[in-house]
Amino acid sequence: MIKIGIVDDHAVVRTGLKAFFSTFVDFRVVGEAGTGREAIDLVRTVDMDVLVMDLSMPGQSGIDALAMVRAKAPDLGVLILSGYPEEHYAVNLIRQGASGYLNKECQPEEIAKAIRTVALGRRYISASVAELLAGQLERKDSAPPHKHLSEREFQVFLKLAKGESVGSIGEALSLSVKTISTYRTRLMEKMNLSTNSDLTYYAIKTQLID
Repeated sequence: MIKIGIVDDHAVVRTGLKAFFSTFVDFRVVGEAGTGREAIDLVRTVDMDVLVMDLSMPGQSGIDALAMVRAKAPDLGVLILSGYPEEHYAVNLIRQGASGYLNKECQPEEIAKAIRTVALGRRYISASVAELLAGQLERKDSAPPHKHLSEREFQVFLKLAKGESVGSIGEALSLSVKTISTYRTRLMEKMNLSTNSDLTYYAIKTQLID
């Protein structure tokens, strides 16, 4: 029996996933959450094999939650199920510790296949993500600017692009304002941008945020 936790801020999505998982005799949903913070509490209190988690959630996003989940449960399979296309987040999040990444437009059967794969302690790399990985190896120098950011820089970049202040980002990531400011300076230099408005425009243009 594979014990599954579901994290998505839309109740209708959680209900749909639970109904779908109930059609498999080897799946059992053991808990659900609607925010990143609730996801961390869920991992802390409920025994599970796979956490199926969305990225876009109010407050603490799935990206923020992933690092904390990994710190508390390094062996837990974490499957990201997001509305964002694979080319925007998949490679970066797999490098940050996600066990797999699927777009919500994928076939339901692929979600089941991915869950069974990560429950065995393996990563699930879909054909589209494998192609992205191969493409990055071949064209590293021509990758878009945000692909050259470190994991933490990328995390700070997304928060700045969404309009969060340096102080609130530091509080959310348990880092000092000075440290966040240093990350901001570095990522600005790497991306050749000057202002937070530039970051927001870039993130919207590349569909990294809505």
